Amino acid sequence: MLSETKINEIDSKQMYKTYNSWPDLATESFQNSLKKCEVKDIDHIVFAGMGGSGTIGDVISSVLSKTNLHTTVVKGYMLPRDIDKNTLVIATSITGNTDETLAVSKLAINSPAHFISFSSGGLLENLSIKNNQEHFHIEMNHSPRASLIGYLYSTLNVLEDLLPIKKHEMQESIEKLHDLKKIIDTNNLTDSNQSLNLSYWIKNIPLIYYPWGLQSAAIRFKNSMQENSKNHMIIEDIIEACHNGIVAWEKKSNIQPVLLQGKEDNPKTVERWKLIKEMLDDKEINYYEILSGSGNILSKLICMIYVLDFSSLYHSVINNIDPTPVLSIEQMKKKLSSS
Repeated sequence: MLSETKINEIDSKQMYKTYNSWPDLATESFQNSLKKCEVKDIDHIVFAGMGGSGTIGDVISSVLSKTNLHTTVVKGYMLPRDIDKNTLVIATSITGNTDETLAVSKLAINSPAHFISFSSGGLLENLSIKNNQEHFHIEMNHSPRASLIGYLYSTLNVLEDLLPIKKHEMQESIEKLHDLKKIIDTNNLTDSNQSLNLSYWIKNIPLIYYPWGLQSAAIRFKNSMQENSKNHMIIEDIIEACHNGIVAWEKKSNIQPVLLQGKEDNPKTVERWKLIKEMLDDKEINYYEILSGSGNILSKLICMIYVLDFSSLYHSVINNIDPTPVLSIEQMKKKLSSS
């Protein structure tokens, strides 16, 4: 069984301590006295960000998917062509130096859209201040990906008066994080820790099946597993997979299916889960099921992400891989900056 001694030995920068602190960071970030976004008549929000910063847009877009507020998540260099004076562009770069986000920010500042930005400093903060745009300086906790929780709840804090999300729903999500922490953090390295159990089960390349409403959790798990554990991961929408991906199971494979299921999935999605489990059982393929918690969609998403992020950390330590270094990303950025 994994020990705290081994975690300290392998996790050189002690990322686990930041994960242990996520509920407290969420509470602090949501309660901070940040200036509220005061723009009016917004019917379209564009979230611009890459990696951990991009997850913020993914999560909030999922939460707003059943409202009348249109959202777009930009992970690249271009803004959508339909932005106008009723659009709010939110640029997030935790380091403040993300090339793609800086490019989109420059386009937004010179467009009819409203613009605000979040970073821990860097070029994005300088660009925003230089152009008299609203900027929120939020400190980074450990690394961009580990800073997700503070940035997410700081963004929700700033947008509180604009988003059709009730304050008690945001508070509920934080309360559920505090409850979940007791089960999955490093003070409970027992077989009752669902994050740890999943990390032991993953031996090869996981294939994550997810319903549409949990897409942001699946994307985040892929990113966290790739960065923390340096392990490949595949993700597929369960409905779409039933039109193509399931055929691949006709050939023997060491891919490991993981089923991310929502407690209140659409009846048609529930039907697909039943059928795909029957198919995998018939083929004697082992799979792992993860069921979302109860509560509103924000609670379900952020708790699912917490479970999966911790699992990626545990998986890295179990396999003697330091979760913090991301050498390939650093090398890629260095080459891009010199080109």
